[in-house]
Amino acid sequence: MRKGPPEAFHRAVRSESKSSAADSSTSSTTAGQAPPPSPEEPAAADRAARRAVTVFPLLVLAAGAAGLATPGTFSGWAPDVPYLLGVIMFCMGLTMTPGDFSGVVKRPWAVALGLVAHYVIMPGLGWLIANALGLSPQLAAGVILVGCAPSGTASNVVTYLARGDVALSVSVATVSTVLAPLVTPPLTLLLAGEFLPVDAGSMVTDILKTVLLPVVGGLLVRLVAGRYVHRLLGLLPWLSAVTIGVIVAIVVAASADAIKSAAALVLLAVVLHNGLGLALGYGAGKLARLGAPASRAMAFEVGMQNSGLAATLATAHFSPLAALPAAVFSVWHNVSGAVVAAWMSYRSRTKSTAVRQAP
Repeated sequence: MRKGPPEAFHRAVRSESKSSAADSSTSSTTAGQAPPPSPEEPAAADRAARRAVTVFPLLVLAAGAAGLATPGTFSGWAPDVPYLLGVIMFCMGLTMTPGDFSGVVKRPWAVALGLVAHYVIMPGLGWLIANALGLSPQLAAGVILVGCAPSGTASNVVTYLARGDVALSVSVATVSTVLAPLVTPPLTLLLAGEFLPVDAGSMVTDILKTVLLPVVGGLLVRLVAGRYVHRLLGLLPWLSAVTIGVIVAIVVAASADAIKSAAALVLLAVVLHNGLGLALGYGAGKLARLGAPASRAMAFEVGMQNSGLAATLATAHFSPLAALPAAVFSVWHNVSGAVVAAWMSYRSRTKSTAVRQAP
C-alpha cells in the first residue's frame, strides 16, 4: 500500500524516487523534485494519490461507524485480525522492489536520521501524552504502542503530494518496517510496561508472522512473477484500504461500550501525538540541514504510523480498548497528512514561482 493507487502513480513515484535519490543536495526548492519524463503522468499520479488520501479516511470512518452501530456483526472476528494485517503487509511487499533499499546505500545518514527520529520521537511522545492526559492503563498502552509502530503505509503517497523527497520516504518506511520486530517490542516494554504487563518475546513472534514474513513473501512473489503482479498494482492499495477498514470495524465493535465515554480523550491524544510528530519530524530534518523536500518527507515518516499493526498487537496483547487509539489514528493521520501535504505543496509552488520571477 505504500506507493499509492493506479499504475500512473506508481510510474511517477518511481521516477520521482530515482531523481530525488540521485540529487542529494540540500537545496530547499529543488532536491528530490525533478519532474517525471512524461508530462501526463504527474497529473494522473496527483489525481490518483489525492483520491487515495481522500477516500481512505472516509472508508475507515465508515467502517468504524459500522462497528459502533452494529457491534454484534463483528464481535466474533477478533481472532482474524492478525491474518487481515498479514494481507495488508503482503500487498505492501508486492509493491516493493530491491530498488526501495537503494536509498539506504546512497544516503545512509539521512535514512539513519529518519529511523532514529521515528523510533525516538513517536514513542517518547506517546509516553508523554499518556501521562499528561492521565489515560487509563489500557488507553495509555495503546497510545504508546501506536508510537512504537513502524512508519505508516500511506506516508509515501502523502510525501509525494507534499512535493517531498520520495526516495527518502520510501527508504525510511521500508527499513522501519523491516526493523519493527527488533525495535517495536522492546520499546513497548520499556515505555508501556509501567501501565500493563508486556510480553516482548511473544510480540516479536507476532510481528515476524504478521509483518516481516508477509512483506518478504510479497517481495519474493514480485521478483518471481513481476509481470503478472504489475497488472494488479492498481488494485492492491484498495484491497489494503478495505482490509484496514475491516480491522477498524472489529476494533471499534469490541470497544463500542467504552468509546462513548473515552472517544473525546482518545481523539485529543491522537491529534496531539500525530501533530507533534509531524512538526518534530520536520524540525529534525531542518536541524540536520537535509533541505526542504527531505524535511517534508521526515515529517510524514515520523508523524504517520502503521496503525493497523498497532491495532493488531494491542488486540492480541492488551485488550480491544487498548486498540482504540490505533483505530482513531488510522483515520486521523490520513486526514491531517493530506491537509499538511496540500499546505506544503502550496508553499513549495509559491517559493518556486517567486524564485523564477526574481530579477
